[in-house]
Formats: sequence, structure tokens, C-alpha cells
Amino acid sequence: MSAETAGPDVRPGRARRDEGAVGVLVVAAAVAYSVFALVRYWTFRTTTYDLVIFDQAVRSYSRFHLPVSIAKGVHNGFGPHFTVLGDHFSPILALLAPLYWIHDGPQTLLVAQAVLLALTIVPLWMFTRRRFGAWAAHCVAGVYALAWPVAETVAFDFHEMAFTPVLSMLMLERHDAGRRRQCVLAAGALLLVKEDMGLLVAGFGLYLLTRPGERRLAGVLVVAGVGWTWLASRVLIPAFGGAADYYWAYDALGRDLPHAAVYAVTHPWTALKLFVTPDVKATTMAWLILPLLLVPLASPITLSVLPLLAERMLANRFEHWWEPRFHYNVALTVLLVAAGVDGACRLSRLRLPGPRGWRLRVDLVWPVAALLAAAIVVPRFAFKSFFDPVFYRRDAHARAAAHAVAAVPDGVLVEAANVVGPQLSGRTRVLLWDTRVRRAPWVVADTARMTFPFPALGAQRDRVRFLLQRGYTVVSRQDGWVVLHDPGITPDLRPSR
Repeated sequence: MSAETAGPDVRPGRARRDEGAVGVLVVAAAVAYSVFALVRYWTFRTTTYDLVIFDQAVRSYSRFHLPVSIAKGVHNGFGPHFTVLGDHFSPILALLAPLYWIHDGPQTLLVAQAVLLALTIVPLWMFTRRRFGAWAAHCVAGVYALAWPVAETVAFDFHEMAFTPVLSMLMLERHDAGRRRQCVLAAGALLLVKEDMGLLVAGFGLYLLTRPGERRLAGVLVVAGVGWTWLASRVLIPAFGGAADYYWAYDALGRDLPHAAVYAVTHPWTALKLFVTPDVKATTMAWLILPLLLVPLASPITLSVLPLLAERMLANRFEHWWEPRFHYNVALTVLLVAAGVDGACRLSRLRLPGPRGWRLRVDLVWPVAALLAAAIVVPRFAFKSFFDPVFYRRDAHARAAAHAVAAVPDGVLVEAANVVGPQLSGRTRVLLWDTRVRRAPWVVADTARMTFPFPALGAQRDRVRFLLQRGYTVVSRQDGWVVLHDPGITPDLRPSR
């Protein structure tokens, strides 16, 4: 029996039924994730920062241009022609461009992300079936489908990280199946997701160092992963107009990577303290491992996620990196679930001391227990909204937002408050309405609720009064939403960096 088919023997008919069942699970997950994301879009819970940024970039790809995002470039001071490759090196986004020939709008990205996350179930199921059989593979697939990092990713717009779970799991599963070339191809594709995915590839190389006969491949992956992260961050991103140190977040360790590395080695206790300070870092790591019942700690596969985890937990800036929200944890979750599968196998081979040497059959218990734990955790995170009728309705403020959006004509340049940008992005050129006056001819402002990145509601109201004093006229006003227009004004989109 080959590595590809290793596992409990099953009849062809049963195998087809099992594969059909996992297909149903993938479709169900994709539909559920899509519905959740599209409801958020329809109820004005998605945002310009980040959904519009990716929408503008992929639309540029679909028109055979570099991935320019005017919203990102202007807000962050790089100018209106800024390509997102100068922010994060994520050329894999170009694969989504043909979908915009079918439907040109941010909803396309939300559905694409849902499908990518759901497709991860397939390699995870195959990996698990070799060890436990189909019934346990179904349970483990459910563990991933319900995992809170997946929920938090679906609940915050679209991000390039949607590609990470399926590619990282393919990398592991193809290696486990004895298909080294396919494993390397998956690792190579992973490098195109984001500049720091080299750390995930290097982490996978660390895992391979624990396996006999894999040192050569392990060394290649470690060197290639670290080298790629350096190349993409220090050379490619600046080449596309970005700044190599834009996301440097380790001032507590040093002013750059060499100084930070030396300080971490010479002051290890300081680095370890930083790893769990503030307390929310420890909380996030606990949420990653406790619902899996600590079993991944028994598997060397867990080594794969450590470099990427350290990148976030050693930071002392960008607080959202280490919170149990947003999309950052989804890069780790499927490999941790796979580590749970491997860890359960390893623990099941242990024998208790005594004359009979009983075995701990963790492999029989863990898939069901982990699925139950995943289900119990659901109400603590984003998917709890599935069970709230209010989630599916527009409130009065959202209905007024829809009225404001309808007042803006097609094809214009518009400064839009964060939550209305996505509804305008498919038919206008959207800028984020922020703390700097851009003088766009159209402005959609919110004076009833605080919106990113204003520091206070009063600042938003002051901005509207300022624009009215400078000649803007009110086109629409409802429930705090104000649509302003000045046909003769000249926009100021100059770079501020």
C-alpha cells in the first residue's frame, strides 16, 4: 500500500460515499461562510479598510494593470497610484482577477475567500483519513470548519491570508503522501501569498528536521523561506514604492532585524516576557491550543507555526497582530489541527506502565472531543451572530447609509466613511474619509457614529462643518449620514510621506 492510500482499508463504494460526504461538507462550509460575509456586506458591516483596498487592487489586475489601490495609497501617504505590492507582496491575488470578469465588485472577494477557506477541508481530511479512517476525518474536518480563527477571518472583510490555510495544508498533506515535488510546489505558491509566509515555509522545514531522511529538503525550505522573507521585505516591496521598515514593530528589541536578533539572544528573558506581554498575547495563544485539548503539543508539526507566531508575539506595536480577532490566526489554525491529529496518533502509541501495558487510545477519543470543543467555543466568537436575528437585518442607520450611497453618482471620486466604501467601490473611485482633507468632489460622512480613523465623533462633525464653510453643499442628510458635493473643487491627493 502506498503512502497515498495508506490507512484503513475501505471498499470502493464506501470510499465514494466518504468522499461524497466530505464534498458536501466543503460546499456547506463555503455556503455558510459566503452567507455570513455577504450579510455583513449588505448590513454595512464591511469596511473600506480593508475590503475596498483589495477590491481596487484585484480590479486593477482584472484590467491587466498593476494592483493599484487609491484608497490605500492616499490614506497611507503614498499617493493615488500606489500598488499594493508595495504594502504586502501578495502577487497571488492576481489569480482572482478572472472572477472580476464575471462580477466586478467586492462581493466577489468575499465569496472567493469563503471558497478558499472551505477547500482547506479536503487536504486536511485526506491527511486525517490515513491515520484515523473516514469517520474521524469527518470529525476533524468539522473541527477546522468551526474553528474560531476561520470565523474571525470571515468576519473581517477579505485578506490575502485566505490562500494560506489551503496551501499550507496541501504542503503538509502532499509531503505526508510521499509527493515531495507537489509539496515543494505548494510551498512555492505559499511564498506568493505574503512576504512573511517565508516564515511558515521555514517553520515547515523545522518540522522536517525531526523526520529521518528529510534534512536536505528541510534545509532547502528553511533557507528558501527565510531568504524569501528578506528578499520580499527588503527588496521587492521597496521596488514597488513601499518602505522596507513600514511594518517594523520590534522597537523593544532593536531598531532593525540584526540588532533585534542580537538583543533577543543576549537578553532571552526579556524576549520571553515580551512574548506574553500584554496579557492578551497569552490569551490568544491559549485560545489557539486549548480548544484542541493541548494535543498538538505532542506533535513536531507544531514547530511549523512557531516562526510566524513569534513574528506577531514579539512585536510591541500593531496591537491587532496579537489579538484573537481579525485574520492573523487563520494562518496557524489548520496546521495546529493537523498537529492534533498527529499528536493523537503519537500519544496512542504510548503504553502505560504496568504488566499489561495499556495503550491510551487518544486516536479514538480526540476527534470527537475536539469537535465538541470547537462547537462549544463557537458562541464566544464571530459565528455566534449566525444565531442572532438582528444580524440579518439593516438597522435604521444602515438603511440611511444605503440612501446616502444611492445619492452618489457612478464614476466619481468620493471620500467615503469606512463602512460605506464597499458599497460604492464597484462603481466609483473610493477614498477613505479620514483625518486629512482630500477635497474630493463627493463626500459621504457619518456624524452619528464614530468611524475609523477619526479619534472622536466631534472631529467628524467638525469636518462636515468645515467642508460646508468651504463651499460644499448638502445633497442628502438622513440619520447622521451627510452626502456633500462640490463640483468645482480640485482634489488634493499628493503623497504625504
